[in-house]
Amino acid sequence: MRIVETGFTPSEYVEQLRTAEMSFGTYLIPVGGVDEQTPHAEEEIYVVARGRARIVTPSGSAEVGPGSVIFVPAREEHRFVEITEELALLVFFAPPFRSRA
Repeated sequence: MRIVETGFTPSEYVEQLRTAEMSFGTYLIPVGGVDEQTPHAEEEIYVVARGRARIVTPSGSAEVGPGSVIFVPAREEHRFVEITEELALLVFFAPPFRSRA
């Protein structure tokens, strides 16, 4: 077992844990912040720990808030917009972030 501290850093993804099969990190976007991420080669799950925003993908958009769980397939364009409350996200990648070309 490992215990992971989940310190949030504004507008930055911080990896907290990496194994051969997955990685986990935290991502914080302040109110009015800009999510500048680009599509990833890995599948991704976000869990909203706190805050409110809208996620936008090619297939549509949805409001997210505390407790929301969002699955993003590998290589799908996605972005958080309209951040009305500081958005703190737990982020899971499989396989690990930046492990695929």
